[in-house]
Amino acid sequence: MSVPAVKAITSRDNPLLLRLRKQGRDPMAYRKSGELWLEGDHLCRAFLQRGGVPLHAVVSEEAWASPLRDLASAAPVVSVLPGSLMDGISTLESAAPIGFIVGWRPASGLQPQAATVVLDRLQDAGNVGTVLRSAAAFGFTQVVAIKGTAGLWSPKVLRAGMGAHFGLSLVEGSDAAALSTLRLPLIATSSHAVPAIHEVTLPWPCAWVLGHEGEGVSAALQSQCSQSLRIAQPGGEESLNVAVAASVCLYESARQRLVR
Repeated sequence: MSVPAVKAITSRDNPLLLRLRKQGRDPMAYRKSGELWLEGDHLCRAFLQRGGVPLHAVVSEEAWASPLRDLASAAPVVSVLPGSLMDGISTLESAAPIGFIVGWRPASGLQPQAATVVLDRLQDAGNVGTVLRSAAAFGFTQVVAIKGTAGLWSPKVLRAGMGAHFGLSLVEGSDAAALSTLRLPLIATSSHAVPAIHEVTLPWPCAWVLGHEGEGVSAALQSQCSQSLRIAQPGGEESLNVAVAASVCLYESARQRLVR
């Protein structure tokens, strides 16, 4: 490992800190800047484990004097600053002692035959990040976000995804028409459907379509789905949280795939 260039920062008006504070206030800033701010050692390690190379590490003075120094040294440039300045750039309730600045660019396009999850205008960042985490866990390699979905790389979604982002192809700003390029069946969930997911043979690969938290899947997307399936709920609840429903559906796809 090469020795990084180390810089000490003592002013809250340092240009780097001003940039990071601005990025923290705007969940879509990455689309303009082409950069992500990964807070915390878990996200930083997950990024490195997937072969990522950070542009810059930012660490507290305390972290630089701890074993986290080795993690920070994966970046070619390291900025070391007092804990009070780390507090000022953090988007967390309690500031993490380390973060990476990494490059970002949008996906080049849809992969037609990749097992896919389609997010139809999901608004809650926690839900979106949880769905990404489940997608990665159950063997789905592509997530397509329809316009109106929370930014897939926003700070809250990154935190909820717990590193899943770095193993997925993430396509943002898509629409119903663009999904015609997918060469696999689309499946929607509906509490009004007759067949349940455990009662049918699910195709593999496929694309699960998950709808808006309040409105469900749009009519335009529903018309493109080859199947509409329900999740059996013997307890009698009307519906499930969309992230929970996603986990159930993706698990059932993985389970059926493994037993065939």
